[in-house]
Amino acid sequence: MQLLNGNEVITPTKADAALAEESGRKLAAQLGRDVELRLKVEGRREELTLPPVALQLLVRVLDELGRGNAVALTPLGAELTTQQAADLLNVSRPHLVKLLDEGAMPSRKVGTHRRIKLVDLLAYKEETLSKRHEALDELAALSQELGMGY
Repeated sequence: MQLLNGNEVITPTKADAALAEESGRKLAAQLGRDVELRLKVEGRREELTLPPVALQLLVRVLDELGRGNAVALTPLGAELTTQQAADLLNVSRPHLVKLLDEGAMPSRKVGTHRRIKLVDLLAYKEETLSKRHEALDELAALSQELGMGY
């Protein structure tokens, strides 16, 4: 499946998931070491040297595929449609548009359509989550202070 921003979603078959799980487990055991991968393609061998960060990413991808989850790699600078952004926030598209109109996060217009950078969306999501946790902590402290038994 192809996303609107051009990224492809990879959905593993059961066989793919099993192989990914096994490969991911083996690679994860090598994290933190100097790792050299050998690739065998149609009878010839080629050696690859991956930067440690790429190996970490590969282990995470294999772990998700091994669990049977679909995976898409999206750079933080990617721009999302309002529907994609709303889906990531688990809100309706009209609610997201209202948030954009209120200036809750930056966006830009392409013709009549809005685009939101993934990095801005994730920052908004983290900020909102932090505020929720603060409010819950405050409620818990207040209920303790009032002896409400919580």
